[in-house]
Amino acid sequence: MVTIKDISKECGVSPATVSKALNGYGDVAKDTVARVMETAKRLHYMPNAAARALKTSTSHSIGVIFQDDTDIEGGLTHEYFSVILNNAKIEAESRGYDITFINRNFGDSYLEHCRYRNFDGVLVVCADFTAKDMFDLAGSDFPLVSIDFSYDSRSNVMSDNVSGTYSLVKYLVSKGHRRIAFIHGEDTSVTKKRLTGFYKAMDEEGIDVPDEYVIEGIYHDPKSGGLGTRKLLGLPHRPTAIMYSDDISFLGGRTEIVRHGLSIPDDISVVGYDGIKLASMLRPELTTYNQDAKKIGRLSMAKLIDQIENKKTCEIESILVKGELYRGNTVRDLNKK
Repeated sequence: MVTIKDISKECGVSPATVSKALNGYGDVAKDTVARVMETAKRLHYMPNAAARALKTSTSHSIGVIFQDDTDIEGGLTHEYFSVILNNAKIEAESRGYDITFINRNFGDSYLEHCRYRNFDGVLVVCADFTAKDMFDLAGSDFPLVSIDFSYDSRSNVMSDNVSGTYSLVKYLVSKGHRRIAFIHGEDTSVTKKRLTGFYKAMDEEGIDVPDEYVIEGIYHDPKSGGLGTRKLLGLPHRPTAIMYSDDISFLGGRTEIVRHGLSIPDDISVVGYDGIKLASMLRPELTTYNQDAKKIGRLSMAKLIDQIENKKTCEIESILVKGELYRGNTVRDLNKK
C-alpha cells in the first residue's frame, strides 16, 4: 500500500507537506500541491478511510435502502431501479463517497444499522415508506433523501407520475380511443399520483370511466398484468386500449392477448410505463412513458451530499423530474378508417 512517506520521498518534500497538500491546506506552494497530487494519482494512493473519518468526523459512506418484497422480475435486476442506483453510485463516487446497501435484517431497525455503520446520510430508493421503521429513520438526525415519497422536512426526488399517465391518456385519445382501461400497481403514493393523472385527463376529455376498467395489479409482475388483462378482455364491452402499470407487467398482458387470438395493435392497443430498453426491443415496439431514471439517480445523490456537506445552508425541497412519451407501434389510430 502506498503511504504518505512514499509520496514525500518521490516528491522530495516532507510527509507533513504531503499531508497538507492532500488535505487542501493553503500554506503549501501551488506547484508543490500540483506535484504531490500528480504523484499520488500516479502511485494510486488511497487515504486510510478510518483516519479520514476521525479527522473529518465523516465516514464518506452513504447508506442506500432498496427493499423489494415482491421478488418478481424486480429488485436490482429491474432496469428502472438499476439505472437509478448506478447513476446514484456514479455521482457518489465522483464526489468521494462510497455507498453501502442497508440490510433490513441487521439489528432491530434501519436506524440502528445506520448508527452502527456511521453513515453520513441515507438514500431511500425503494421501501415500505410508511413503515414505523422508516418513519423512525426519517425522524432522526441522519441526512436523508427519498425517491418518489415525501417525508416531512425531508428532501425528495419525484418522477412526475401525474403528467406521465396524463400524457399517455391524451395520446390515446388523440388516436381516437375513448374506452381506455388502466391496470395500475398496488396502493402506494406513486399509484395515487398516476391515478390522478389518469382521471384528470379522462375528465378533461369528457370520458366516463367504468369501474371495471380500473384494476389493481402489482408492479413489475407479469402474472398480475395477465390476470387483469383477462378480466378486461372478458367484459361485454371491452376497452380498445389498456394502460399497464409498467413495461414488465405488460408482458403478462401481452401473453393473455395472444391467448385470446388478438393482435396488437389491430385488435387492441396497449401502453406501458417506465421506458426500459425492453420496450424498444419488443415487436411491435411498446408505446410507453420513459421516466428519466438517470437524472433521478444523479439528482437524488447530489441532493443528499449537499445536505451532508452543507447542513446549515442546504434547502429542503421536492425535486420533480419529468419524463417523456415514447411513441412505439402498439397504439392503433382509430381515426383512420
